[in-house]
Order: sequence, then C-alpha cells, then structure tokens
Amino acid sequence: MQYSDRFWKKNWDTGFDDLNPEEYDTTFVDMLSKTFGKAPDNPAIIYLGVTITYGNLNKYANQFANMLIDQGFMKGDVVGIHLPNTPQYLITLIGTLRAGCIVSGVSPLLSTDQIAYQLNDLSGTGKNVALVTLDELFAAHITKIASEVPKLKLVVTTNPTSFISMAKQRSVSNQERKLPNMSVLDYHRGVLDKYSSNFSSVEIKPDDIGWIQYTGGTTGAPKGAMISHRNASHNIISTCRWMGWDRRPGMMLSGFPMFHIAGLTVCQCALNVGWPQVVIPNPRDTDLICNLINALQPTDLINVPSLYQMLMANSKFKELDFSTLKICISAASPFPKESQIELEKIIGQGKLLELYGMTETSPISLMNPVEGPKKLGTVGMPIFNTEVKIVNPESGEITPPGEPGEICIKGPMVMQGYFNKPEATRKTIDDDGFLHTGDVGIMDDQGYVQIVDRTKDMIIVSGFKVFSSKVEDIISQHPAVGSMALVGNPNPNRPGSEIVKAYIQLDVTCMTDLEEAGIKDDIINYAREHCAPYEVPREIEIIPEIPLTAVGKINKKILRVK
Repeated sequence: MQYSDRFWKKNWDTGFDDLNPEEYDTTFVDMLSKTFGKAPDNPAIIYLGVTITYGNLNKYANQFANMLIDQGFMKGDVVGIHLPNTPQYLITLIGTLRAGCIVSGVSPLLSTDQIAYQLNDLSGTGKNVALVTLDELFAAHITKIASEVPKLKLVVTTNPTSFISMAKQRSVSNQERKLPNMSVLDYHRGVLDKYSSNFSSVEIKPDDIGWIQYTGGTTGAPKGAMISHRNASHNIISTCRWMGWDRRPGMMLSGFPMFHIAGLTVCQCALNVGWPQVVIPNPRDTDLICNLINALQPTDLINVPSLYQMLMANSKFKELDFSTLKICISAASPFPKESQIELEKIIGQGKLLELYGMTETSPISLMNPVEGPKKLGTVGMPIFNTEVKIVNPESGEITPPGEPGEICIKGPMVMQGYFNKPEATRKTIDDDGFLHTGDVGIMDDQGYVQIVDRTKDMIIVSGFKVFSSKVEDIISQHPAVGSMALVGNPNPNRPGSEIVKAYIQLDVTCMTDLEEAGIKDDIINYAREHCAPYEVPREIEIIPEIPLTAVGKINKKILRVK
C-alpha cells in the first residue's frame, strides 16, 4: 500500500472529494464579504453579556481599516494583535486584512523581551508595524521597549471590558502618555468614535501574505510562518465542509486563544459560515464556560485537552445538558485516551473529534470524520487535497503503514515559508514540497494517524526508542495520575542513552492512603505491568501542577531544565 495512492480517501464521509482549486483561489476578505452581505442583523460575537451583530462588526472593521490607512500603513505592513479573546481581536483581524496589511498574533503572556523580539523580527525587511494591546500591557511592556523597536509606528490600546456599556465606559488609559516617533490611540476614542465606516477596498490577491503566525519556539527562537490568503482559504473552506458547518446552523464556543493559529482558524471558520461565536477572555475560568454552555447551548465546542480536563474536574460540567452539542473538537496536543473516554461519557458517545495541525499548515491537515468512525486516540486522516507520507527521520526512507516515522505533509495549506528565514524554510520544506512536521506518527491501513511523539521528545534508552505520548497515555490510566509528562535525561553511565523521567500531577479526586513514596512505587509497578521494560520511568517526581504553555499545551521545555 503506497501513500501516493491516498488510500484514506475511501474512508472520507460519503460524497466528499478534493476541493476544486478554483474554490480556494480567493482571499479571506472576499469570502467574508459574502457573509456580511447575507444577514447583517445576525449575532456575530457573544461576549460577557454583549452581542455584536455582523452588521456592526462589518462597520467596526471598516473603521479600523480606515484608521490604518490614515496612519500611513500600506499593503504588506504588519499589525500585531496583543490581546486575549475579545471583540477587538476580531475587529482588528478583519480591518487589518481589509487594509491589505498582515496579521500577527502576539501572546499577552509573552515577556517584554519576547514581545520586542517578535516586533523586531516582523520589521526585519523594513515593514512598518502596529500593535493593538491592553492598557495594562502597554504600561508593563510597550513603554519599556518602544525605543528598541524602530519600526513600531502605531500603538492602539484598549481593555477587555470596553465593549460593555460602550456609551458609558471607555479605556481608562492615560492618553497623554506619548511614545517617541509613534502614534498612541485609544481603541474607542481614537478609532471607533472617529473614523468612517465606509471603506474603499485595497486590492488583495490570493497569493498575498495575510498572516505571519509565530511558532512556539520549542526548538530555538520562534519563527514566523507566512500564510497566504490562498493557504487560509483552503483551510477554512476544507474545515467547514469536513465538519458540515456550511450545511447547518450552529453556535461555536472556543477556549482557544486567537493569537494561536488554532483559535484564529476556528474563529475565521465561524465568520465564514456566519455563525455566532461565544468569545471567552479567560479559558481557565471553567465556571464561566459552564454557565455559558448552560445558557447558550452551543452546538460546537473547541478546546485543548488540558482545558477539557479542567472542565471535567468541575462538577458543574458533568451536570450540563449536552443534547444540542453536535461536535466537541480537541486539538493542539495529545489527549490521553482514558480522558477521551471519560469526556464522551459526559458529552455523549461519538461527539469527540480529534484533529491535527500546526502553524506551518495553516493549521489543519488531518481530521477524524464527522459521520464515519472516529477512532479515539488518533487525529484522523488527511483532509482534502492533502498528501501525507511517513518517513524514517534518520534515513528519510518511507515507512509502510503501521510503522512509526515522521509525518510529512504536502498540499495547498502548507505555508509559504518562515518570514525572513530562508535557511529554516529549506530545512522544513523539502524539494518535493513536503513539510517535515517533526511529529512521529503511525498511520494504519485505513489512513488514521496516531501521534506518538515529537521527534525531539522521543527518548532513546540503550538504543530503544521510547515514544513519550504512548507511555503517557498508558500511565495516565493509573487512578492517582491527574496529569503527567515524560522526558528523557542524559544517562551519565551510558553516553548516548537517556533515563526516562515522569513528572506527575496527582488526581485530587483520587483518595489514597499511600505516602508519596508509596504512590511512586505503585505507579512504577503499574508501568512495569503495562509497558516494555525500557519504557518504564526510572525516576518519578510529583509536582503540584504540570506547567502549560500559553495555549494549554504541556511545556516540556521547562521540565527538561529542572
């Protein structure tokens, strides 16, 4: 069986076929114009008790675009969005693209130095840069680095509550503050209260770059993935069609931050089909999410696995009515199979759908089917117009189905390259156009892929390969384990070999009379019963909380230096 045969297509849902290239020979701006023209009075954003219609979202986006042009921003300049999930994020996103500028998500959790790095990297080829940020982040970070980012020409400040009772409440920032060589505006007073909502369009083409989204920097400094309108259009159309979002009414609730490519994409998918989306400013506020699910009955939930586990630990979540829920999507990091089974007991069988993507693939490239069998523990199969091969990361030779190897992806969703980093691009995208993901996976004979590790997370023990996610999935079934992460530490007695170490966050609901030492021994004995000898952790450290990244992925980078 050859990967070039794309044998998985026969397992797609009935009636599916590859997209005609003419379908995604478009821009996201043109796609949205159709949405905004259909039902301007329909709700687009539901945020902390405030509803913003598609008509008003359209007007606000035009005002933001007019402001950019008035401030001298031209096609190809960059706007960094340094915000949590708020209405301002969506307005800025659409307005920036309409002005022909490029969107770049900037995590609000970055340090001052990390923000300066990204802004300077974005301006590396002479592009002017704007930043939309919170008042408190402006004071804490931007005032300190303004002189270090010479291409930062504009800062727009706001706060998370500025859309609540707009007529009475405005940003509390002191706009007398001035920064050298740049404009500082308030989002409401300086943009929405000032500029016209009539906008003359800027010519944008499908191959123009619309987004520069940064990778997490787990293997060095973060890199900006350049995503064209064609890349994004294919991904949005494919995702909506695969999920059936273009064939039914719905409401989306996502805890994914929009500065992350996954949160950005599901947000853009909701806009594409004209759905309302429930915007969550703080995804760790599980009480708020439970209350919103209860009140609004969204049809589709999208989160990272760690948030689902946090929700499952909240007794309110287990008592909710999920009869209107159609699909529950999990993405961005491995989700232990035992936890998946537990979640489906709450939300309903067959509703959980895992998928796979990365910043460099715009991001989605593999999904479980919606109507066909969903295989828990897999991320599904390649989607429309996508080629996948599994290769030996050392030799580059193609491995047959059933054998682990690095996942390589080719298709219209693959980025244009890393911004201003041609050498890194050449190392990632080979001469045949396949993007080497760095993820180790196994594809079965039906095309379903199980992610077993990152190539950098694979642990070598006396020549044996230990796939950390596989072992984590097994040990997570121990009743005392709430969350865990497996890392490899150098073995001082065997150069080139590693020692398997497990970091364990205990399950607070598990009642046990064992002392910590006894719990460790019990977990090791459990691992010996269910794992190969070389996979069993030699060291276990119990910690209060497994560290997470800004988007809720387990942060092994921190654990490796402990």
